[in-house]
Amino acid sequence: MKNEASSSNSKEESLVVDCGRRRSSCGYCKSAGRTSISHGLWAHSITVNDYQDLLDRGWRRSGCFLYKPEMERTCCPSYTIRLKASDFVPSKEQRRVYRRMQRFLDGTLEVGKPMELADDPNASKHTSSSVNDLVSNSSGNESLSCGTKRENKAEEFMNHLSNQIDKVVHAYIESGEFPSGIQLPKAAVKMVSHAKRKLSVQGSEDLLYSSNIAFQIAATLRRTRSTERDVQKLRTSKHSAEEVDLCPKPIAEKLAASLNQLANIPELSIRACNGHINFYSTAKFGSSGKDDQVFSLPEESGSRSQSSSTKKSSEHCQGQKRKLEIRMKRSTFDPEEYALYKRYQIKVHNDTPDRVTESSYRRFLVDTPLFFVSPSTDGMAPPCGFGSFHQQYIIDGKLVAVGVVDVLPRCLSSKYLFWDPDYAFLSLGKYSALQEIGWVKENQAHCSSLQYYYMGYYIHSCRKMIYKAAYYPSELLCPLRYQWVACHIARPLLDKKKYAVLSDFASLQDGESSQSCIPESAMELQHDENGLEDSNDVLMGEDEQMIEIESESSDEELEPETSVLGSAAIDDGDVTNVLVGLRGSRLRYKDLQRAFGPSERNYLETQLHSYQRVVGVELSERMVYSLG
Repeated sequence: MKNEASSSNSKEESLVVDCGRRRSSCGYCKSAGRTSISHGLWAHSITVNDYQDLLDRGWRRSGCFLYKPEMERTCCPSYTIRLKASDFVPSKEQRRVYRRMQRFLDGTLEVGKPMELADDPNASKHTSSSVNDLVSNSSGNESLSCGTKRENKAEEFMNHLSNQIDKVVHAYIESGEFPSGIQLPKAAVKMVSHAKRKLSVQGSEDLLYSSNIAFQIAATLRRTRSTERDVQKLRTSKHSAEEVDLCPKPIAEKLAASLNQLANIPELSIRACNGHINFYSTAKFGSSGKDDQVFSLPEESGSRSQSSSTKKSSEHCQGQKRKLEIRMKRSTFDPEEYALYKRYQIKVHNDTPDRVTESSYRRFLVDTPLFFVSPSTDGMAPPCGFGSFHQQYIIDGKLVAVGVVDVLPRCLSSKYLFWDPDYAFLSLGKYSALQEIGWVKENQAHCSSLQYYYMGYYIHSCRKMIYKAAYYPSELLCPLRYQWVACHIARPLLDKKKYAVLSDFASLQDGESSQSCIPESAMELQHDENGLEDSNDVLMGEDEQMIEIESESSDEELEPETSVLGSAAIDDGDVTNVLVGLRGSRLRYKDLQRAFGPSERNYLETQLHSYQRVVGVELSERMVYSLG
């Protein structure tokens, strides 16, 4: 398969082979059986307009393989998520990521490349997703590298505290203190700046860290309760509804009491205050006014010297200005990109070298069935044209990240991003997402129809996917009526059940669209963003990668859909105008059906009904259904 379908010397048409239903193990919920169910098409070629319309019906691609989850049957329903670039409102964390990159490029931010974090993907994600301004600009004589070490220690310690809170929440769920049928948010502990610190009542303790997890848990419980018809479902067998209080204050008090017993950090006192969980220092440090007080994690002394020596061996030089170039190139194989991809998969995803082959890389991220459409000056295409591209991020001549994207008539669709593990501290996943959103805004001047940024799939039951909704105001695609519904409107319904007809809430969206403020549910996502997956770097394309890997394994099953389509469903559609390709000819099925016997015709019509159901009537009459 060539890298990109050519449009110069051939008629542009979408030519697909229907692969039918596909069952495989799920990489998200890790179920033991083949519970992930999707419909597959193999695309020999496809026009950008047809692929755009497929995206708007819930399809995605992995190389030349197109797939659409069967939402009512699959274990982890995957909703297409998009953002209108001109309406984007960056969160505080997203702005911080952008400023951090600017300081790095200006030479005012010196950091040690955290090589040791590349060996621990979880550590890498937490470091990249939480960027705190801990380097003091007023302390000119102090080494910035020391500030960076303190920052890394602070990040590590805050992650430790967040994990302790999550353990307590999990324990309460198992004991029945909290309801077990809903997805509660992860905790995020943040450092309190010196300007905002207040002495405790006793006057001898300094407020260092705080978490608003109780507010998020209370909001989740309230949303779930408001959508439950039977309030009894929120009650446990041990506690009354009054005891399962939906206010942040009692939840925070309950968590703080358990944390004091679990945390085992003598230097800290943990107390609840007006719904917040606060962490106070029990030692007296005077009034230095610095924000750099951190603690060591329990039982961590053995790895401390090794961590320091690793950082020293890979420090950037302070004061050196750097140049960032972002290059958009058509999807072709590049040895330098493949080397970076291989290192990323091994270091970040812990893949074994034998799994990261050149052939699998080509199939996954280089091969594409999309026709390339040349740029035009009539406002019909952006300067790069339409098609599949690799967006290279180059710092001082070194390739540090590659974003794999499809540029389509109405959107930029982000497929995957891989990056140099040495640069995890720059949160390249979040930064690339901000750049891609900015790219859409800029190119609207050249192509007015190009307005949206597609982020792949959103799986509400998968915690690692929640970060996508932090790009506000994002929308989810209704899996039944293919209407777009604001994410903050759809979330209460998804809190209750994995599969939902989101357009049932469309009327609420109309009622709230005129509000100028960011909804409470969206603010919760932005507050909790530090504890979530870094944007684009792992999950933005992990669904596509799993498709590629599974298609080579014995754990996959392709089958026709005759067993699930009832007679009513089969009779609903008219397949006579489906465009069929047979031995080089293109015919409507009505002009071809007499060439088949009764049994062959019945089987083929069953397949055509199934095909038409998943791609829609319009596309079934426009794309070529290949019979060989």
